[in-house]
Amino acid sequence: MSFFVTLTTVAILLLYAVPGYLLVKSRAVKGEHIPNFSKLLLYVCSPCMIVYSFRKMQFSAESVKNLVLCFVITLVFQFLMLFLYFLLFRKRRQDILWRIVNIAAVFANCGFLGIPILEALLPTHPEAVAYSSIYTITMNLLGWSFGMYIVSLDKTYIKPRKMFLNPASIGLFISIPLFVFSVSLPTQIEDMITLLGKMCTPLCMLIMGMRLATVKIKDIFCDGRQYLAVVLKQIVFPLVAFALLFFLPISPVLKQAIFILCACPVASVVQNYAELLGKGNDKAANMVLLGTIISIVTLPVMCLLLG
Repeated sequence: MSFFVTLTTVAILLLYAVPGYLLVKSRAVKGEHIPNFSKLLLYVCSPCMIVYSFRKMQFSAESVKNLVLCFVITLVFQFLMLFLYFLLFRKRRQDILWRIVNIAAVFANCGFLGIPILEALLPTHPEAVAYSSIYTITMNLLGWSFGMYIVSLDKTYIKPRKMFLNPASIGLFISIPLFVFSVSLPTQIEDMITLLGKMCTPLCMLIMGMRLATVKIKDIFCDGRQYLAVVLKQIVFPLVAFALLFFLPISPVLKQAIFILCACPVASVVQNYAELLGKGNDKAANMVLLGTIISIVTLPVMCLLLG
């Protein structure tokens, strides 16, 4: 059941990329305008997505416990895998491509693709969507600090300010008081947040399609190191996570949610980090595109482990 639900969901998500591809190919949108769409996604829709996801969970001692567990597990696991790959690739560290592979092999598109997958696979557990946001937050905490350091080899990025002053953290700072005090927002505001939050997935895929239209297809499929990043991220990473989660005394829903999020394809923020630093932009984009395309196979296969 999970295989066909995941396959259908991922296939539909990939269809969202088609209009973006056509817009650029028809020159209705220019390639140089794509970063502006990315900024809208990163700075507006992404924080709203986090607020929206927290609105799906009722405050209770059990929910707080699970959120804290999710935070600790995903933060520690991602850090350990980042550090492991950093050590494995130490002899090739001067090559920007290998540094991009390092972060692409860990960071997952756990929000923009993770939320619709969780909603499809765990429809009776709306709290799973909140776990996606926690995963996104821990990924951003690491990404804007250790991840940026790996790409740039500049230690100035490893600072608390870099970790906490980012769009995902801002979304969390807004969500926590609303969640803890069970604040009811005016219907119009609630609808606005929901709409902007749900825009994340189609907008992300539209941007993917736009980027696909600006690159040569052979550049996506003809570099073995890009395949290595995808294999490490979308096969090795979730399998290791599955093995570790099996032994943890946490709720089955939390285990399933974390595993599904770990199986999501290479995160689009990998390219955002490369663009911000002006290093490895094209290769980062190719890894994101390749991982997203191949996820139509890897995600359903990984979800077979859920039974």
